[in-house]
Amino acid sequence: MPELIHARVESCYQQAEDFFKRPFARPEISFKLRGQKAGVAHLHENLLRFNPKLYAENREHFLKQTVAHEVAHLVAHQLFGPSIQPHGEEWQLIMRGVYELPPERCHNYDIGRRKVTRYLYLCQCPDGEFPFSSQRHGLVSKGRRYFCRRCRATLVFSGEQRVE
Repeated sequence: MPELIHARVESCYQQAEDFFKRPFARPEISFKLRGQKAGVAHLHENLLRFNPKLYAENREHFLKQTVAHEVAHLVAHQLFGPSIQPHGEEWQLIMRGVYELPPERCHNYDIGRRKVTRYLYLCQCPDGEFPFSSQRHGLVSKGRRYFCRRCRATLVFSGEQRVE
């Protein structure tokens, strides 16, 4: 699996070098990305991270579009600096002009939503129910407090959970 992505990354860099007539520093490549994102470009670390599960399920499109999308972020950063918008004109120029691909911001891969536990918190309002994530619930147990914006009461864990 990694060989094809490495080859596609290199191909994208060679296209950019031919187009802009200058060299670009090659990134480190990681396959330690999970969840909904297909790929992430870490601009300041010159690092690309790819989601192996989404790659395995969407190989052809992933290689063509997702890899070029992420490489375009790094190329745009090296060309135009850190103050550009992530999917702004400069990035779009690279996607269209260099890779001849549509500058699509997001993929539409099936990500199969996983089940999550919500912890129900209450305030003094009649319909004041607030489902907290596991992370936020954990912060409350460490002393963080949250307040209702309407009645300003501290939100209190009801003892109930639900799986969504």
